[in-house]
Amino acid sequence: MINQINEKEIEEIKLTSKKIRKEILMMIHNAKSGHPGGSLSSVDILNVLFTKCMKHYPDGKNNINYENRDRFILSKGHASASLYAIMAHCGYFKEEELMTFRLLGSKLQGHPSNTRLEGIEVSTGSLGQGLSIACGMALGLRLDRKDSKIYVYMGDGELDEGSVWEAAMNAAHYNLKNIIAFIDKNKLQIDGKTDQVMSLGNISEKFKSFGWNVFEIDGHNIEQIYNTIEKAKFSDKPCVIIADTIKGKGVSFMENNASWHGKAPNDEQLQEALKELE
Repeated sequence: MINQINEKEIEEIKLTSKKIRKEILMMIHNAKSGHPGGSLSSVDILNVLFTKCMKHYPDGKNNINYENRDRFILSKGHASASLYAIMAHCGYFKEEELMTFRLLGSKLQGHPSNTRLEGIEVSTGSLGQGLSIACGMALGLRLDRKDSKIYVYMGDGELDEGSVWEAAMNAAHYNLKNIIAFIDKNKLQIDGKTDQVMSLGNISEKFKSFGWNVFEIDGHNIEQIYNTIEKAKFSDKPCVIIADTIKGKGVSFMENNASWHGKAPNDEQLQEALKELE
């Protein structure tokens, strides 16, 4: 039976997403570096996943259910600000630590590091590797007779990497139905529009041809995100959720603007952005 989400929960998630977007901007501004565009586009999905859908334990190995946790891989590791803000909200570490983002010696490195921060399953940042890692994890969990899910979050520009499609073929061949992948389809990458840099064609049909189950959603519609993740848990094949998102979501001058892929707002831009998010 698929669980349901009510209006009160949806409104709470929307408020949390707004708070997280503000934190992302303040983190990147404070560090004077980071990737606001792709971090802001990923907030709603990561928020729903971590707060409502995924089995995870902020107290780590102290929790008796730790070995049965679901795994999360941020394959587009440059969106780490979003992941850290979500983790802080869930209690992995104190929210004050968010302002150490990208600073020398911080646990909150520019790209997630599993040697620095507990709760990070694998270090990421080199695009195209997350799905391959997930395949290895999925096979290991099968050998251990565990039914944990592996969630992989990828960017659409990342699909330019051939290793993604090798992993997609591998997952289908071994029927790794415990993998649920997300494509953050914000239609922009560092060099501009994805369809101009390297046309992706019909992503949905591509994954179907590789033997995956496919869902397409509005990546900012909380109810759609939740319902689709809950359906995907019962998939009889590896599953991909292709989410239409807006790069820089929530800040008008960042939205759909590739120039905000990897730069920090100045003081004036930060205040303008925070005002818009109120």
